Amino acid sequence: MANLQMLTVKEAAELLGVAANTIRNWERAGIIPAYRHPHNNYRLFRREDLEQVLHQVEESGNYPSGWARRVRPEKPKPR
Repeated sequence: MANLQMLTVKEAAELLGVAANTIRNWERAGIIPAYRHPHNNYRLFRREDLEQVLHQVEESGNYPSGWARRVRPEKPKPR
């Protein structure tokens, strides 16, 4: 059985080199999956999922700021 390492928002942010709010935004946008701690409902992230994001960043040279735009359609601008 594989040992799944779960990371907190802070640990995930440190691993990826981004702010904690960025991790939360990516989770809300569906970029990275989050799991909830059964006792305190805190977000937890699988290290494996975060390493996949890190690998994509290393290959593309870009952080997924545009990923959220692909997941969520852009809101129309008021006229």
